[in-house]
Amino acid sequence: MWGGRFASGPAEIMEEINASIGFDKRLAPQDIRGSLAHVAMLGAAGILPPEDVAAIEAGLKTVESEIAAGSFVFDRALEDIHMAVESRLTEIVGPTAGRLHTARSRNDQVATDMRLWVRDTLDALDAQAADLQRALAETALKHAGTVMPGFTHLQSAQPVTFGHHCLAYVEMLGRDRGRFRDARVRLNECPLGAAALAGTSFPIDRHATAAALGFDRPTANSLDSVADRDFALEALSAASICAIHLSRFAEELVVWTSAQFNFVKLSDGYTTGSSIMPQKRNPDAAELVRAKSGRIIGALTGLMIVMKGLPLAYSKDMQEDKEGTFDALPALSLCLAAMAGMVRDLEPVADVMKRAAGSGYATATDLADWLVRELGMPFREAHHVTGRLVGLASGQGIGLEELPLTAMQEVEPRLTDAVYAVLGIENSVASRTSYGGTAPANVRTQAERWLKELGPA
Repeated sequence: MWGGRFASGPAEIMEEINASIGFDKRLAPQDIRGSLAHVAMLGAAGILPPEDVAAIEAGLKTVESEIAAGSFVFDRALEDIHMAVESRLTEIVGPTAGRLHTARSRNDQVATDMRLWVRDTLDALDAQAADLQRALAETALKHAGTVMPGFTHLQSAQPVTFGHHCLAYVEMLGRDRGRFRDARVRLNECPLGAAALAGTSFPIDRHATAAALGFDRPTANSLDSVADRDFALEALSAASICAIHLSRFAEELVVWTSAQFNFVKLSDGYTTGSSIMPQKRNPDAAELVRAKSGRIIGALTGLMIVMKGLPLAYSKDMQEDKEGTFDALPALSLCLAAMAGMVRDLEPVADVMKRAAGSGYATATDLADWLVRELGMPFREAHHVTGRLVGLASGQGIGLEELPLTAMQEVEPRLTDAVYAVLGIENSVASRTSYGGTAPANVRTQAERWLKELGPA
């Protein structure tokens, strides 16, 4: 279709490196949507006669049905999805098909197709992230009072609840969804009509085309229209941050399901066995979620490197925007689905988590706070006194709550029996009533708020 200037066809290796039909055929639905909007605009603007518009529209719908039915032949010699669709359209309606490409280029065509695909995918990812939030909030409500250790440096720090831990990821996913929506707003401008790079002399109506495709407006600069891929970069950036959040939670599931922790159980549906060790139950779904963050982040890095040195406007380098994006965003979709499944599947081992929450002197901060609150002690002094008491208990191999009052009073004479009330983990958790704290009442309020906001599945 571009061979008028050329006396012979491409070398075999040129065809190998140049063709994109093997992966950009994924854009077929978007390509046909764009072409239908374009030809309708050409007719409305009086650029094409009604009979040509009708023939092209009917032919495009035939191509669309063939692709949907799986009978369409994607010929690599035709290079990309745009030429494949136009070639088949020509077979169906004859030379009239050539009028479809009036006032556009493959440069603005592919930019439009990619924006449509990324926009559709962001909408789907947002819905999946909301479903995972819902699963987490439901689990949080159910386990608002299930005590577990909270960690810093992966060392037992202070008691929290399992529900509170789940809500942390609900908040992260809320920000992820905000980034998906923000990226969608910025990408929702239509490049179609920018043509190769300079616009067109035909009296086209770009606002009509943009509206027909659900864009907010047409892009305002023809050079930027075909040279821009930051909409894909931003989508991949948002996806990478979301993947990091999922990877962190996946890592915790891997740790928690180990025999050494035994904090949660996953069923047969989300674990696998070993070919040699019959006792094994491996958290492979979580491990794969953790691993897939690498390919998602890699796609972002790869496209940034592709784009960083390109002059305006279009260069063939930009064909490399597709494979990474087509791989990364569906990979995130799979991770979101797997994580939602695991959250709904898992069962906390409450007694194990409770015992672990009381180990490692996790209520030491509660003791320090009691010294401040009840004895009027400056916090730094209370920190020092508490540290001495922890050292005393550690030296005897017992918990703080097991230290006799007389031994405590050797460190701080003003201590009374009342101090034992804050050394229990349930009391510690219940006392964290500050906004955003882990008190069960707080967790229930936040979980119910999120479930109301998210609505039914």
